[in-house]
Amino acid sequence: MEANRLPDVASAEMGETVGAARHWTEPLVPAEIGEVAALVRADARIGENPRFWGMAVEEALARSLMPGQGRPVRLVVMNPDDRAAWEVTGWTSGTDREASLGSWSPIDSKRPGVSSEEARMIAQAARNHPLLKEALAKRGITDTSLVWVDPESMTGFEPEGLEDRRLSWGSVWYRESADDNGYARPIAGLVPILDLETLDIIRLEDHGIIPLTTEGGNYRSGTWGPDREVAPLDITQPDGPGYQVDGNRVTWQNWSFRVGFTHREGLVLHDIEYADGDAVRTVLRRASINEMYVPYLDPDPTAYRKNFFDWGEYGAGPLTASLELGCDCLGEIRYFDAHVLDGFGVPQTITNGVCLHEEDNSILWKHVNTRIGEGDTRRSRRLVVSFFATVANYDYGFYWSFYQDGAIELEVKLTGILSVSGIADGEMPRTGRMVSPNVQAPTHQHYFAMRLDTAVDGPLNRLVEVHAEVEEDEELNPYGNACKMVSTTIASERDGGRSADNTRAVHWRIENTEKKNRFGESTSYRLMMPNTTRLFAKPGSIAERKAPFVSKQVWASAYDSRQRYITGDYPNQAELEAEGITDWLKADRPLDGAELVVWPVVGVHHYPRPEEWPVMPVARIGFRLEPDGFFTRNPALDVPPSESGASCHSPAEAAAPCDHHGHDAHGSDGHHGH
Repeated sequence: MEANRLPDVASAEMGETVGAARHWTEPLVPAEIGEVAALVRADARIGENPRFWGMAVEEALARSLMPGQGRPVRLVVMNPDDRAAWEVTGWTSGTDREASLGSWSPIDSKRPGVSSEEARMIAQAARNHPLLKEALAKRGITDTSLVWVDPESMTGFEPEGLEDRRLSWGSVWYRESADDNGYARPIAGLVPILDLETLDIIRLEDHGIIPLTTEGGNYRSGTWGPDREVAPLDITQPDGPGYQVDGNRVTWQNWSFRVGFTHREGLVLHDIEYADGDAVRTVLRRASINEMYVPYLDPDPTAYRKNFFDWGEYGAGPLTASLELGCDCLGEIRYFDAHVLDGFGVPQTITNGVCLHEEDNSILWKHVNTRIGEGDTRRSRRLVVSFFATVANYDYGFYWSFYQDGAIELEVKLTGILSVSGIADGEMPRTGRMVSPNVQAPTHQHYFAMRLDTAVDGPLNRLVEVHAEVEEDEELNPYGNACKMVSTTIASERDGGRSADNTRAVHWRIENTEKKNRFGESTSYRLMMPNTTRLFAKPGSIAERKAPFVSKQVWASAYDSRQRYITGDYPNQAELEAEGITDWLKADRPLDGAELVVWPVVGVHHYPRPEEWPVMPVARIGFRLEPDGFFTRNPALDVPPSESGASCHSPAEAAAPCDHHGHDAHGSDGHHGH
């Protein structure tokens, strides 16, 4: 497609019926995206070369609508020739209305996210620019078709005098052939400063010539020798899967939820509930990966600017990858397509963007009664809903798992290719690791901020922090081994930022403020945060000021429909520290008995290993929600024995009888209390 041409696409060509009776949480379909975008494209104020970024349902308004009424949406459109941008509201068509537009609210034209189409336009313009061609020729590179330019976000590093421009900077790479790993050969020293609106190189920094690596970085099958032999492994469900899908609503055993998808966050889960006998009990109203921040901790001139809001500055939706059966998901799979608005205002479909499947997950619970020689074991089954986003060199998988014991887990899988930079002959990196000749992988970090609109047993919740202390009262601790768990209610937003500390067994309870269990405790879910880190950047640095939310591992705020993203609506080239969670909490709204939003921040400090090159084996981080006084007892007691595993439940062979002290008849130690 030519950069400045916008195809005419009618709603009838979108493959979906407009005005259909969709639940408000269902992802937008091409017909809805197309009909609203067409109205925007017909408006003269957007000019001849408009660019778009994202379309999303206005959830707070849509929540009260009946299916088929049409849906309220908002999107961003830019006129780069006039340096103008607007947030536009509108409605999709429904049984009671035609598609229409509402308000046009001007916004700072620098700040909308960068679409993939805009990134490709500026990359092509930079690759063909005389300034870059001249610098490449000095390095012996004359075929610029083998050069990649990745436009990177500039937030916080805008050069003096250019603060009013919509900017990017380029990392530059070289391939030896069209199918080569383009991220294996950084062209060190070259940093083009790019104007996204004019598609021009404003400046070109050249920090000196460093030799390209002499070693290939291809990771395709057979590159580094013959493939190993692997025995076949089949995963089958002869009677079909155990889940059911009706529209976007999924039910599986005692769980139910709705699958949503947005331009900025990608996969979103709504209305997560658990059927506890005859009662359907709510757990979360909404769950999403809300933002990702990746700061690089390296002063190298071609790396120090690397710190990205991959969701707020680019968008998880359009970066979502199509999944393939047998590669990304195994077993009985249900896929959901995803649809986004591209940078030219055209609907795009990501086939198989979201995967739903069941997995065996080892042991759910087990006990062997050695006194009578019998054992019981139940195997764990989990339901997994997942998507993958490819962000230039890195690939990120996000796996929400629902368990039979009432737990919910998010696992983030990090893979893809390390973002590397060049290093001179004979040097060793001070802030990274060597992975190839003349190639270093800088130390960096990954932070993932989740948004959990909580609804534990109902809409009114509170956050309680729990930690362990030694009992100092000698009368209560005569043997010195008494440990008490101390609970602190987070009463208002002033104290809404919380720090993890495994040395004190810190965790959090999301409690219902109106319902009690049979022991008189508030029903709750426990939030466990095993994967956290701190930012290793100086106070006052751009990395520290750009993303103040990473200073804590859990944030809590009162629900406000306008406070959608932890970094604010438009973090691209935003004023540092001015927006987002740290600004919202200044309102100091009460949190005890509120419609609560909890924002866990999962982090990993990535000090690269040579074994992660040229492609990185998956690293896993995440968090866990588990019932804590929510149920009367273990909710997985009703999980049946495995039909093919009778030996798991039969009397144990040769089990010695035990006396009541836990020793066998010969006096040797048995198992007691471990």
